[in-house]
Amino acid sequence: MRATRRSLILATLALPAVAPAWAQEAWPSRPVRFIVPFPPGGAADLVGRMLAAHFQTAFGRGFVVENRGGAGSSIGVDALAKSAPDGYAIGLINIAANAILPAVRRVPLPYRPIEDFSPISNLAVTPALVLTNPQKLPDVRTIADLVAAAKARPEALNFGSSGVGSSLHLGVELFMAKAGIRMTHVPFNGGGPLLQALVAGTIDVSFDVAATTAQLLREGRIRALATTSPTRMPDYPDLPALNESYPGAELASWHGLAAPAGTPAPILARLAQETQAFLRHPDTAARYKQLFLEMPQQTEPAAFTAFMARELATFRDLARAQNIVVE
Repeated sequence: MRATRRSLILATLALPAVAPAWAQEAWPSRPVRFIVPFPPGGAADLVGRMLAAHFQTAFGRGFVVENRGGAGSSIGVDALAKSAPDGYAIGLINIAANAILPAVRRVPLPYRPIEDFSPISNLAVTPALVLTNPQKLPDVRTIADLVAAAKARPEALNFGSSGVGSSLHLGVELFMAKAGIRMTHVPFNGGGPLLQALVAGTIDVSFDVAATTAQLLREGRIRALATTSPTRMPDYPDLPALNESYPGAELASWHGLAAPAGTPAPILARLAQETQAFLRHPDTAARYKQLFLEMPQQTEPAAFTAFMARELATFRDLARAQNIVVE
């Protein structure tokens, strides 16, 4: 009897200690870091801030955007990979840091592009356009015209990019591999100088995103031949997709949401659910249209993970075949 009473007393004393432990398991119980691996102001930063605001409303806690730009976004992505997998650090990953850089870098990155993350959802897609200077190439009005001109004079035409190993560079390399042509690469230090060179006629051809080229297209200072998205873009319904002539020659820069590998599954499930709600919201669609962004297809974690693996394999194969290496 005495032993029984002693056990009951000990059990009663233990109860207050158990309750706070259970209370601490409610997530989120404090602000969550939202790492954006780009400087403030760009499209990726705006998408990250929109999603952070949605999460804050949905979960009733702060989601604090932390801009960690640099090194092609790999600095911020590395910071995300090395964060504690406790649900209090999430962030954006993207085509550059998680598919292209791992494929072209001679020195390995400090993180594994897929294994070090728990992918949650693709968030936004930024298709590019195939562009020419109409004064330099007046007779090139279609992709067929461009391919014919390039085949007639191998490597005589040149194309610009925003840098060796950039998505715009790899996009043209992928197109050339599919079309069986060669043009000479002229890299620039960023998208701004690239577009200036195309307008000035320093280069013949480039890929660039619709958001930065729309006004120049309206003015007739550059010409669009196709889109690099998998299908035709709603804003340019008469513009063919490269895929129509050269299947697999698509390039759509993407930004997705991820957490560090090992983040608890219930937290990932809640984030995935609210991310899908964010993508379905009419305000998100309207803002994406203003930014020339497209909705992604891979909004389920498993589908997004598989998509990332395909992207990485595509660019690794391309980098090996074309001997593209970045120090």
